[in-house]
Amino acid sequence: MKRITKIISVFILLTFFLHFQLILPAQRWMEGLGRGVVAVRTNTSQVFIGWRLFGTEVETTTFNIYRNGIKINNTPVDATNYTDNTSINGNYIVKSIVNGSEDPNNVQVPVWQQQYLQVPVQVPPGGITPDAVAYTYSANDASVGDLDGDGEYEIVLKWDPSNSKDNSQSGYTGNVYLDAYKLNGTRMWRIDLGKNIRAGAHYTQFLVYDFDSDGKAEIACKTADGTIDGKGTVIGNATADYRNSNGYILSGPEFLTVFKGTTGEALDTEYYFPGRGTVSSWGDSYGNRVDRFLAAVAYLDGQRPSMIFARGYYTRLVRAAWDFSNGQLQLRWTFDSNGPGNASYAGMGNHQMTIGDANSDGKDEIYNGSSAVNYDGTGFFVNGLGHGDALHLTDMNPDRPGLEIWQCYEEQTKYVDKGLRMLDASSGQTLWGVNTTGDVGRALAGDIDPRYKGYECWGTNTLYNCKGDSIGPSRPSINHAVWWDGDLLREILDGDVLDKWNYVSNNSSRLLTLYQTTMGSGVSNNSTKKNPCLTADIFGDWREEIILRSSDNNYLNIYTTINPTTYKYYTLMHDPQYRMAVAWQNAAYNQPPHPGFYLGDGMQAPPRPNIRLTNTQVITSVGSLALEGITFKAFPNPSSSDFKLTLGTTSLFRYEVFDASGRKLLFGEANREVTFGANLYPGVYFVRVKVKNNSTTLKIIKQ
Repeated sequence: MKRITKIISVFILLTFFLHFQLILPAQRWMEGLGRGVVAVRTNTSQVFIGWRLFGTEVETTTFNIYRNGIKINNTPVDATNYTDNTSINGNYIVKSIVNGSEDPNNVQVPVWQQQYLQVPVQVPPGGITPDAVAYTYSANDASVGDLDGDGEYEIVLKWDPSNSKDNSQSGYTGNVYLDAYKLNGTRMWRIDLGKNIRAGAHYTQFLVYDFDSDGKAEIACKTADGTIDGKGTVIGNATADYRNSNGYILSGPEFLTVFKGTTGEALDTEYYFPGRGTVSSWGDSYGNRVDRFLAAVAYLDGQRPSMIFARGYYTRLVRAAWDFSNGQLQLRWTFDSNGPGNASYAGMGNHQMTIGDANSDGKDEIYNGSSAVNYDGTGFFVNGLGHGDALHLTDMNPDRPGLEIWQCYEEQTKYVDKGLRMLDASSGQTLWGVNTTGDVGRALAGDIDPRYKGYECWGTNTLYNCKGDSIGPSRPSINHAVWWDGDLLREILDGDVLDKWNYVSNNSSRLLTLYQTTMGSGVSNNSTKKNPCLTADIFGDWREEIILRSSDNNYLNIYTTINPTTYKYYTLMHDPQYRMAVAWQNAAYNQPPHPGFYLGDGMQAPPRPNIRLTNTQVITSVGSLALEGITFKAFPNPSSSDFKLTLGTTSLFRYEVFDASGRKLLFGEANREVTFGANLYPGVYFVRVKVKNNSTTLKIIKQ
């Protein structure tokens, strides 16, 4: 009778599990990263250490810290930063502790002697245009991705020639280059986009992301005849030159290429969609509006990332969604304002796109500005407010359900009276706005005043809270924002200086002057736009890093915080919306990344991301298994208490226990046998066993 009862119980448990899997929203595949430890000497007697908490780890995860192999904390560290009171410049290892066991991580990092890492880069040689104008190169936009699967980000850097042009400007330009660098300065490859890709902010938008979820990121961008990949292979016709006498490229084939992250090799090339067609059909005949390109990443099926490549926003607006798998590009869908029923979308785009899931269906919408496209390529909303230069999407008002948009507008004939608006991201409807006239060219939002819950918003000379109330006669600069110091307010990055907003006195105070020689002589890009190469949570705890080029273009300076914080959150790179925003940050008019939840003063704990990491794939074998001639099993299985994992011979092995979502819960090393699992909750789990260089997985059931 007891055996029958047990069988029935297991059947009910498995039935519940299978049903739960069916109704659970799909998990998004995201990068499996290393701990990202950074150690910085802050004075002669202290070293600041920061590291990642993964989005798949529980908030109660604690850590041990080792300096030169010796544990330096007396009790487990319940934080993601630590100050070591030492004059020793040692090597640090951070290990997580789960159920009393340390993870096997042995990655050591040395101590930085300053608050930034200088990554050496190799400046391309300059040249001379057909009309005898000399040009040189400067480091410009950058992005990050784990190109080789080692758990550490690499940098992909775009080099811009000194004669790069806005689309409205005629003239030849030098070629555009994309380089990949390890953090130690090793150049992995260089891609030469060739003479048939014009240089300028609106021409080359590049995406760095793991599109096929194999644990290594790819690079995707527009290419043309004469593009040379990272292995020296030419795409198309090597001798073709489509530049006209004004330097514009208004003929010849246009391609979309995906490059391999490790080598820069072209993996697949397809025709760019849409093609330019008749140039004048985009709004002018000389080549301005036809070549307005954008790019972004979106999870259109809720599981795998797709790339969105765009053309046009002043008049005709087209968005094309592409998937990449098994080494091939596949067009998923296109949205065209010239298509049936889409005419109202024409002209309803910005100088950037942003991506998010505003209706909580697990699938992303593509936000163009005054319009949005649904995950399936149909129209999501259009509000008729016209073109704009800045666009921000996140949960700005935590007392209101859903996400909000903060945006500025350029065309008063379309926005009528309110050139700054807070919108409902699920409908595009205005929640409140600011009366303005003319072209409102800037807008920024972030929580900078703890007296008002939610984000503050600005774009004119007045500061507003998230409900539209005026809260001050002055405002900070309007270029970029980063989470930097120990509180939950966001700091203001204005080119090569970092400021803190003083909400009492209504002015800014300087935190860092990055252009100083002692800070690596950092400088920003793109003239008055004052863009960094990139801001993102690249390593350390959840706060952000700033990448600027050095004034001589020989280095990329990666600045990191050295301020302790009591807030322990998972890395922002495991929040899907934030990670996608880092990917599209380089497109046209760069904007700071925002997460898909409210991050600010008075916030609740961040929601657990529904993600699956590329380094925690498990298989579902059941029962006893043989590995390298060694038989091992877990028993009893099912179990209501603990499990004993045994090998048929004396052998050292490593084991890891995952829940059904792929989240690692337990791990350790043992010789022949180990007992574990007493504290596991009822459910299905997977035990991965590694002996030497081989591994396999068992399924276990906890009753």
